[in-house]
Amino acid sequence: MKRSRSSHSAAKDRQAEVQRILAILHKWGIHTLGQLAVLDKEQLAARLGSEAVRMCERANGQSNRPLKLVRPSESFEESFEFENEIETVEPLLFMLRRFLQQLSVRLSAVYHVVKELTLRITFSNPSRDGFAAANKQIYERVFKIPQPTNDVDLLFRMLHTHLENFKSEYPITAVSLQAEPAKPSQQQFGLFETSLRDPNQLYETLARLVALLGSDRVGTPVLEETHRSDAFHIEPFSWDLTSPAVVTKLPLGAALRRFRPNVSASVLLADEQPVHLRSAQIRGAVSGQSGPYRASGNWWDEKIWSRSEWDLQLENDILVRCHKSGENWEIDGVYD
Repeated sequence: MKRSRSSHSAAKDRQAEVQRILAILHKWGIHTLGQLAVLDKEQLAARLGSEAVRMCERANGQSNRPLKLVRPSESFEESFEFENEIETVEPLLFMLRRFLQQLSVRLSAVYHVVKELTLRITFSNPSRDGFAAANKQIYERVFKIPQPTNDVDLLFRMLHTHLENFKSEYPITAVSLQAEPAKPSQQQFGLFETSLRDPNQLYETLARLVALLGSDRVGTPVLEETHRSDAFHIEPFSWDLTSPAVVTKLPLGAALRRFRPNVSASVLLADEQPVHLRSAQIRGAVSGQSGPYRASGNWWDEKIWSRSEWDLQLENDILVRCHKSGENWEIDGVYD
């Protein structure tokens, strides 16, 4: 970013210098290239500088400007517009398989593979006020390939799996398929590292689960940035073979063996301090305690919550984590 800004400012400075020289030349009565070409270069450099000499050389045809070859980026995209509107998936799948075959040949010719597919389907909505073109809708779906490949059958199964449960209220008028190229992945694993046996089979299985359960129920659970216990959300599953392995060193200490769901309990209090705990699985007098650790959140909406957590050591040397929410007590788990 700094380099581009500096080059941009240099170009502006040079343009301002050229405008200054042209203004001086016009005052001298020089208005044509022929008048500029006959001027003495040494006298011109002494009075106006090196930029005026370059302008004089260009006027004489003596300046050399090398031609840089810039190869435009190639777009790997196939599209087709149907003559008649289609309402079934068979013609669409036929065109998609043909697209994949053509894209595979083109990518193989430049030693690349498919990293990502973008499917676009154009629908013809009922015309309103005679403007049919303005009512067209485009459906777009991006398929990320876990392990880039040019295998037509495998890529076609991904598209077919997605379109099996695809529904639309309007007929299809056009379809396009765009491939994002990438170089074939080459990775050397460590002695104890392994890769997925079949990443693309995993992706196909995930696509089927998404079609059955919905995208909000399939993915990777990610903890939310909140103090609320067990708060998480689902993000789309991703398998990145190129990312380096991350080794996290956890501090040594007691591990909490969580109960899922939590175990309901009743706690006897004395001066607002727990003295006895009883539940279906664990019971006993409290011989040691730490707490309460109070936490709350979402006070601004209907999801408001608050709780007080305790670490209790019972008389039988069992160490438990429990919490109080409102008037209810629950045991979260037992420390190993």
